Amino acid sequence: MPSIREQILCTLLARLETIPAATAKREAPLPETVPAGGLIILRDGDPGDPEVVLSPVSYLWEHQTEIEIILQRGQDDDSAPLDTLLMAVGNALAADRSLGGLAEWLEWGAPKTSGLAIDGAAALRGATVPVTIHYGSSDPLG
Repeated sequence: MPSIREQILCTLLARLETIPAATAKREAPLPETVPAGGLIILRDGDPGDPEVVLSPVSYLWEHQTEIEIILQRGQDDDSAPLDTLLMAVGNALAADRSLGGLAEWLEWGAPKTSGLAIDGAAALRGATVPVTIHYGSSDPLG
């Protein structure tokens, strides 16, 4: 059986995969081209140092992950399509903040937008959204 951390990340990816038209992946490299509906990449991030509670031993995590949202840049202003995709990500996350009971709470911050330049590729427009997953485990590797 996978660790609670792995179960949470897989469930979070499954939530992102429910966004219509967009393609969701985990830990994927930045592409040269992006699917028409946009690309969402879940970065596993860093669980950080847990708070440890004794008797019984429990590890309380505030796992920092990141969601990258990437669109192919068009000729026109691409702010509206990016905003639409960001709102869809927010709705997918808000649909179940406990990820089916695996986590205590899921919270996210404001997006940081940027243009992306990759040699030999068309211009991309993207945003990163920081996500904190609060959960507990009985083992630092579990």
